[in-house]
Amino acid sequence: MSLPPLVEPIQELSISEVRRYSRHLIIPDVGMAGQRRLKSARVLCVGAGGLGSPALMYLAAAGVGTIGVVDFDVVDESNLQRQVIHGESTIGMPKAESAQQRIAEINPLIEVQVHRERLDSSNVLDLFAQYDLIVDGTDNFATRYLVNDACVLLGKPYIWGSIYRFEGQASVFWAEHGPCYRCLYPEPPPPGMVPSCAEGGVLGVLCASIGSIQVTEAIKLLTGIGEPLVGRLMLYDGLEMTYRAMKVRKDPECAVCGENPSVTELIDYEAFCGSVSDEAAAAARESTISVLTLKQMLDERERGERDFELIDVREPNEFEIVSIPGAKLVPKGEFLSGKALASLPNDKQIVLHCKVGGRSAEVLAVVKDAGFTDAIHVGGGVVAWVDQVEPDKPSY
Repeated sequence: MSLPPLVEPIQELSISEVRRYSRHLIIPDVGMAGQRRLKSARVLCVGAGGLGSPALMYLAAAGVGTIGVVDFDVVDESNLQRQVIHGESTIGMPKAESAQQRIAEINPLIEVQVHRERLDSSNVLDLFAQYDLIVDGTDNFATRYLVNDACVLLGKPYIWGSIYRFEGQASVFWAEHGPCYRCLYPEPPPPGMVPSCAEGGVLGVLCASIGSIQVTEAIKLLTGIGEPLVGRLMLYDGLEMTYRAMKVRKDPECAVCGENPSVTELIDYEAFCGSVSDEAAAAARESTISVLTLKQMLDERERGERDFELIDVREPNEFEIVSIPGAKLVPKGEFLSGKALASLPNDKQIVLHCKVGGRSAEVLAVVKDAGFTDAIHVGGGVVAWVDQVEPDKPSY
């Protein structure tokens, strides 16, 4: 469906801006009026990571007058494979400030507002109210539901993108004109069911493909041109190099935008999505050790003072990057299918670990339920091991 322009063209363009945006101005659908709308617009990008990087750079290059960046993280070396707005010189710098610095190089004629804070239910409404539309570059379900619900309550359009390995998705959720994110995903997936990019990986250039779609949709909404992705979900497969769209209908029973909504104010989104299942949380409650305790246990095992089975439940490609000495690789999936249970030793304590602790907690619940009641897992996983025990090893 075609929609009217989201903002009014209230500002004139300077001579410098006319020169800079001339390739836009000669497009009849954009023209002077469209570029003035972009100059008047206020767009907030949630996250300055994989999707946020190309989105922020192209929003800036396009001449969006005010760009907000909300991110509380700092630049890490592992980000540079895909988060192209950052560089070697900004490692350790807050991502929002690094992004502001890069945007100033791209386009000094626009204003950048930095929000170096964690987005949550206490600040999201006040923050979103300052902007015309929201571009979401986050990678976790709790924040996505938070962003969606806040946008519905405020009547703001929400441009969503998601990436995983070689695949990406994008859509525009705007409850006033179509479905919202909850219409597509009424409930979050069970904790641990969908790997994050940190667990499953992502082809770096995929971020540019989906991020550029998000900015294209932003420009269309702001200027009132074309057919925005309202009520449609764009699916991209980088390996097959295919794009396909599927219709998404507004759900009259939707909890937040339906006819009788049950969510009329913001909720606890971390609890709603859950980082681990209730079973995993219960299993780990009294059965979690630190990496320093594990180091002590490994030293005792080497001296013959104790024995246990240390099992790494990550994937083989992760194990190749870095591993804890003496660990045996048995991927999480083999535990969930039951295949690995038969080979577990009955005369040794089982010690589990993964990258940061989420997957090993899920496996711990399975192992304990199978009768290995003294099994434990390592909080913080291999990331904490590298940080606290073997800092010369790579992290990811």
